[in-house]
Amino acid sequence: MDALQAIHTRQSIGKVKPDPVPRELIEKILAAGVQAPNHYRVRPWRFFVFTGSGLERLGDVMAQSLRKRDPNATDEALAAARSKALRSPVLIVVGVDKPGEPKVIEIENVCAAAAATQNMLLAAHALGLAAKWNTGANATDPDIKAFLGLAPDQHLLAFVHIGYPTTEPAPPTRPSFEDRTTWME
Repeated sequence: MDALQAIHTRQSIGKVKPDPVPRELIEKILAAGVQAPNHYRVRPWRFFVFTGSGLERLGDVMAQSLRKRDPNATDEALAAARSKALRSPVLIVVGVDKPGEPKVIEIENVCAAAAATQNMLLAAHALGLAAKWNTGANATDPDIKAFLGLAPDQHLLAFVHIGYPTTEPAPPTRPSFEDRTTWME
């Protein structure tokens, strides 16, 4: 699959089979991620790859975090929070380093990590895998950041669920660029 085909046919797929994804494929996805442009070559992304029991541990942290945010959370809500980590056999969480030197601007690090995430989504698609980028309350939760070894003010940019699709999705239909483009000739 060439790059333009991957860009035009990739779509978020949330339902995946529980089948494990070989580590070699996960490594190809990560290798695609680090090809993203990044100012000053600071490589500001942090990838946390969860599989197997790692998903269970993250799910437990997500449920505990919800209980802390909402002491009145029902058992059903806690189970739903925990299950967010278990939606796919692979979950790559993408964090962003804070700038470490004055010339590095925070938004550039965030944009580089977002580009890395898009590269990973495209690579997963090209490899025949389904992928979905999620965020939500877990992306800003200090307890989840602490579990990952991140500082409270670091960004958690993405929870990328990866697995084999349960069905072949219909081709995506997306709006054109025309209504969002101004030509300055």
